[in-house]
Amino acid sequence: MDNVSIIGAVSIIASGLTMAIGSIGSALGEARALAQALSSIAQQPDETNNITRTLFVGMAMVESTAIYCFVVSMILIFANPFWEHVVSRAGG
Repeated sequence: MDNVSIIGAVSIIASGLTMAIGSIGSALGEARALAQALSSIAQQPDETNNITRTLFVGMAMVESTAIYCFVVSMILIFANPFWEHVVSRAGG
């Protein structure tokens, strides 16, 4: 295996791991936030509007982690910063 193939394989594996770990973390965070919000609404139904609004803002913040992981994985696949360097050194 040459250097170009190794960089390509490592980039795809790193991209997959980034998406897997980032998605799992975000999903667990969102599930916990939703469970706590539902519990709070069950205990204080009068505060449903405030709890729901805060929940949506918190969900957006948690989801941003998954979006950042997606962006990093797309960079590793399509705009790899090491790719041009390795190709130029390999003489391709």
